[in-house]
Amino acid sequence: MSNPFSSAAFIRNGIVKYIPSAQLFRYILVGGWNTLFGYTCFFLINRWLSHLLPAYSYIAASLASNLIAITVAFLGYKWFVFQTKGSYLREWLRSLIVYSGTIIFSAIAMAPLVGLIRHNFRYQTQAPYIAGALVAIFTVVSSFFGHKHLSFRQP
Repeated sequence: MSNPFSSAAFIRNGIVKYIPSAQLFRYILVGGWNTLFGYTCFFLINRWLSHLLPAYSYIAASLASNLIAITVAFLGYKWFVFQTKGSYLREWLRSLIVYSGTIIFSAIAMAPLVGLIRHNFRYQTQAPYIAGALVAIFTVVSSFFGHKHLSFRQP
């Protein structure tokens, strides 16, 4: 009789049964592409707006590029990852809800996490980058489940 609390049993019987491996791979692929696409959009929009709004171009560029990148990610997830046939508008609005939750979580979690890393591990200059990576891991996993069970849920 195997131990149901062992790592292998948890992976076999626990969380992994809720994540089809091909679907997760496609999600990561679309997410990787979209990260590159979103940053490129931010760079180009900021460059263009820096002549019009020299002091605040990065704020407008961030908002515009995020809206574009979220829409492109939504289409990639809809067509390639979850392959749903539902309403585009309804699923896009639900995607915005999922992304809003991860944005709010990131904004709230970063400062205490940076402080914790700086205090406990003495990584003064690297702390924001370490915290950003930890938050990114959480948001990738949570947004996968958010999209799977909210944005692109099937009746």
